[in-house]
Amino acid sequence: MEKKKAFKMPHLLWIMFGIILLSCLATYLIPAGKFATDANGSIIGTEFSYLGTQTPVSPWDALMLMKSGLNGAATIMFVVMISGATISVVLDTGAIDDLMNWAVYKMKDKGSNLLIILMMVLMAYLGGFGGTDALIAVVPIGIVFAKKLKLDPICALGVTTFAALVGFGTGPAQQATTQMLMGVTPYSGFFTRLLIMNFFLLVAVVMVLRYVKKIRKNPKASLMYSEGWDPEKEDNDVKEDEVLKDVHLSWRKIAVIILFIAQYIVIVMYNLLGGDSSLTFDFMIAVMIVTMILVGIVGGMSADQLGNSFAKGLASMAFVAFVIGMAKVISLILTNGNVIHTIVYVLTQPLMGLPKSFSSVGLTLIVSLINPIIPSATSKAAILVPIMKPVAEALGLQPNLTVVAYQMGDSFTNLISPLLGWMIGSCAMANVPYSKWLKWVFPKVMLFILLACIIIFILTTSGWTGVI
Repeated sequence: MEKKKAFKMPHLLWIMFGIILLSCLATYLIPAGKFATDANGSIIGTEFSYLGTQTPVSPWDALMLMKSGLNGAATIMFVVMISGATISVVLDTGAIDDLMNWAVYKMKDKGSNLLIILMMVLMAYLGGFGGTDALIAVVPIGIVFAKKLKLDPICALGVTTFAALVGFGTGPAQQATTQMLMGVTPYSGFFTRLLIMNFFLLVAVVMVLRYVKKIRKNPKASLMYSEGWDPEKEDNDVKEDEVLKDVHLSWRKIAVIILFIAQYIVIVMYNLLGGDSSLTFDFMIAVMIVTMILVGIVGGMSADQLGNSFAKGLASMAFVAFVIGMAKVISLILTNGNVIHTIVYVLTQPLMGLPKSFSSVGLTLIVSLINPIIPSATSKAAILVPIMKPVAEALGLQPNLTVVAYQMGDSFTNLISPLLGWMIGSCAMANVPYSKWLKWVFPKVMLFILLACIIIFILTTSGWTGVI
């Protein structure tokens, strides 16, 4: 009997082309319509009318819009590519690796709870400011911790990937692309979102510490006990001295880390101190390029090494940039076909009679449901923002509030997504079956989402605009 092949999600390129074709089909099937606009061109969400005739966009017309879409998204595309290139240079200096090894080695003989807290804080901030799936490489350190403290492999994931993904999902530096797509000043609302990240980090720490206390009291309460884990068993699969290294954190590495963090502060302060908002993207690119050069020089790279690292990082983000351009094409198809307003009208009708605070919560829940299917934050933003932006305008929601609502939905279901390589790879590395991980993390994800909805509700009712 022939074994059935497991379902595999198509490559994002074909997903995007599929969405383009569906968008074309929508212009044939969905009645064309438009919202009225005021003198400033803003949508009047209560005034909508159907055109009475269709204005379809054929697949060939869509291909002819590719150049316009790529041109329209060019600024965002280049900002994303240069940002990725700068992060690549930082990673290639080895500063992040040395910081991790230095901090972990120095903390390894401290009290276990303090050790867990400091490790999670470090991982969350790495995720929040420079998070990439490269942080999966830290999981072996978590495994050593767990073995040393006689904790199960779920704890190893708790102090590494769990903390990193919480920081990655809620961090103030992770939604600049979404802000740009929404027409919001990049990194605005930075300090509010930093506060939100630290709140969720605190909750995550409490969750892990409670689990640690539980399995210390009764090892059989561990979800991994049935998988053969026993704190009394001696396991020498991973040797501590092979993973934990006594690294000297040189002044060069410290300076690289300071420069990396400082670029975000400089970009944020530019707008807070009254910089020309029309030059924000110009300023961002200039700061990132200067940061990249300084990081390379201070990090001890040769000219060739710096150039190769920059080129590698640029290339790694090229496809993501192309996807953003394709998303702009989708927006043009729906706009030229006069169906985007009809879609928005239908989506917003159930929310129109509700207070804005509940409407913003609704956006968070919708993104939470979509997130596990498209775990890439940048790709998902490119797909959803063309729909979400006019929906927010129709509902009268502040753009930066919409970004936070999106971010809250984009955050926590990463922890249960079977399509996120970072998450699944971490489970495999720690020998934690996905079913066991799901059982442990799912209630926590639900609590995170509930807390996120409360935060969005408070921000909406308080009139937060994202200035700080």
